[in-house]
Amino acid sequence: MHKAGLLGLCARAWNSVRMASSGMTRRDPLANKVALVTASTDGIGFAIARRLAQDGAHVVVSSRKQQNVDQAVATLQGEGLSVTGTVCHVGKAEDRERLVATLWMDKEKEESMKETLRIRRLGEPEDCAGIVSFLCSEDASYITGETVVVGGGTPSRL
Repeated sequence: MHKAGLLGLCARAWNSVRMASSGMTRRDPLANKVALVTASTDGIGFAIARRLAQDGAHVVVSSRKQQNVDQAVATLQGEGLSVTGTVCHVGKAEDRERLVATLWMDKEKEESMKETLRIRRLGEPEDCAGIVSFLCSEDASYITGETVVVGGGTPSRL
């Protein structure tokens, strides 16, 4: 068995142990979700990208250097995870736009995602703005320790 296949087998086995030990019985809690993770080719960002993919999300990794993106994608795909990548310098507007435009380029996947959403459309950045403004206001002063899901009606468990 080659190294990438062995790593994938080990990752899946570890994922099963981790889920069993944490009391989680549901597999792929992030199925049908796409995660964009910036600065995700090394360190904390890479660990987050790996975990989100292990939990079922399709992950788009990004970094300022193409070789770092290619290496991270190859490593995670070698573990059997659903990952793509793109170069992104978050300080550049055109790079940020390309990052977000990246596993909506696949219209079939986009339509599949819309079918899982009760609201039947993909979210826009402005969909989050109102709730953020509310949570920053005095109107939310008595709210503590809550999770607000801005997910278009997608069932979620955190």
